[in-house]
Amino acid sequence: MRLVLRETMLAFRRAPLLSALSVSTIAFSLFVFALFGLVAVNIHAAIGTVAERVEVVAYLRRGTPIEAITLAMSDIQAFPEVQSARYVSESDALARARGELPEFQDIFQDLEVNPLPASLEVRLKPASRNAATAAAVADRLRGFQFVEDVRFGNDWVEKLDRLRTIATAAGTAIGAAFALVAIIIIGNTIRMAVMQRSREIAIMRLVGATDGFIRRPFLLEGLTKGLLGGLLALALSWGTYRLVGSVYHASVFFTPAEAAAGVAAGGLLGLVGSLLSVGRHLRSV
Repeated sequence: MRLVLRETMLAFRRAPLLSALSVSTIAFSLFVFALFGLVAVNIHAAIGTVAERVEVVAYLRRGTPIEAITLAMSDIQAFPEVQSARYVSESDALARARGELPEFQDIFQDLEVNPLPASLEVRLKPASRNAATAAAVADRLRGFQFVEDVRFGNDWVEKLDRLRTIATAAGTAIGAAFALVAIIIIGNTIRMAVMQRSREIAIMRLVGATDGFIRRPFLLEGLTKGLLGGLLALALSWGTYRLVGSVYHASVFFTPAEAAAGVAAGGLLGLVGSLLSVGRHLRSV
């Protein structure tokens, strides 16, 4: 292992310019991939923010005892899909309408009887904010005798589901394409280093070195360059995020776990690119 580490360090010292070019090429390949990832993260965050508005509202019959409502709320909050349930009285509903619809103040002032019913506003857990789950919860709420009607904006939630599906599918496809391009670029970059040392490899084979012994320093070199490129790409992404975010108010950057995964992915891409390039070269000599 010490020999492998020494050979890897010597490779950087023998050709510092080529090593710097390799790291830079890897970094910019990953930087493009990271920019796409940053856009995808912000899109999913925006969809998640909109999805927070998904709720099921059960309108109650007039005269329902508060005791029955309290017991029902305990049962509803025990649903595995439900995050919280809130009771809105008739007077609270009217006060909210007056605050949200100031253009109808004249109508509200002329009211002799409050026309708005009491309701239960049921918020769903993040993983359950979809049309199928909302419909299932709505069906269960209709089973309570004092529930007169249930609404959850079915058409709007279905559109949100379609948008989420399209964003996930497009993100996966484009992300895979970027990853493939990054592997190709990194592989060609590592191959330049392999070709530069082709005479050394030929001599090593003449003295009996196995393919595994020859391959290991290049694999470690590819891994190291990939990690360095990943770190540089992360730094460039952060700088771009700060620059663009100050103009367009981008709100989300990679979490520490996502950033670490991105750097690790750079190392993995460098390892895979090196493995493919060295293997191709060893088969050709």
